[in-house]
Amino acid sequence: MEMVAALEALKQYPSTFSPLIEPLEPSATHLIPSIVKPPKLDLKPLPSHLKYAYLAEFETLPVIIASDLTPLEEDKLIRVLKEFKSATGWSIADIKGISPAMCMHRILLEEGAKPTREPQRRLNSRMKEVVRAEVLKLLDVVSYTRFLIANGSALFT
Repeated sequence: MEMVAALEALKQYPSTFSPLIEPLEPSATHLIPSIVKPPKLDLKPLPSHLKYAYLAEFETLPVIIASDLTPLEEDKLIRVLKEFKSATGWSIADIKGISPAMCMHRILLEEGAKPTREPQRRLNSRMKEVVRAEVLKLLDVVSYTRFLIANGSALFT
């Protein structure tokens, strides 16, 4: 009861409250849909039950279909896929309604900074034992909690 009273005593957010939203800038590069200019894709070998089919001439706009389809089934499937090929996304530019700026990220570096890859760090033996003890302690708590739940403890009913 006192928790409910404490929550009710809190002030309400003003109606003009809005979280800080960073506006997205329009993309500097104009992306061309794959239907207009098909991308060069690196096609990988497929298992024997699958094969590539192409929705445009010169083996562009590939889709993966089952290899055990009859020629009539394959023809019908390709016809439907070609009819609705604007719904298929081969690149980010093909996804309608999503700004490419939302799908891409950049790691901003200081002027003149050179990116490097650092090796994985290791803990010294004393810190390793401290971390190990904490992890084991947490695992014991989780195991005990699962035991209590499994046995229908009054705490969890």
